[in-house]
Amino acid sequence: MDRKEIENLLPHRNSMLLLDEAVRCGDEAEGLYRVKGTEFFLDGHFPGSPIVPGVILCEIIAQTACVLLDGKLEEGMIPVYAGLDKVRFRSPVFPGDEFRTKCRITKSKGPFFFCEGEGYAGDRLAVSASFSFAIAAKDQICSQKS
Repeated sequence: MDRKEIENLLPHRNSMLLLDEAVRCGDEAEGLYRVKGTEFFLDGHFPGSPIVPGVILCEIIAQTACVLLDGKLEEGMIPVYAGLDKVRFRSPVFPGDEFRTKCRITKSKGPFFFCEGEGYAGDRLAVSASFSFAIAAKDQICSQKS
């Protein structure tokens, strides 16, 4: 999938769509994000020594997992992060790195999906995590704004 195809699946746009490419490989999904160095999250993390924040790495992994839902989401439904567990940061990710992800759905129950994933900068394992997300109605989520 290229970025345009990813936009058809995920509700994220502009600076929060953090996948440049993605592919489904059987029961696994693989993603790629090229860290340009101009991203909003690098501006203050950390001045003079930018490092991609861990929460952003986790978001990229979760967006990759959603590729496994391609063709399975009903109209008006979106995946929403529900939980994040067993996160381990192993190596920093810097501007210029290609951050590659691999993830798989380990279980599903009702609207919930449970996943595991890893992210790599080159051949270095940067992060691993277990996480979950739910399928929710987009209008229900958006109407909860105060």
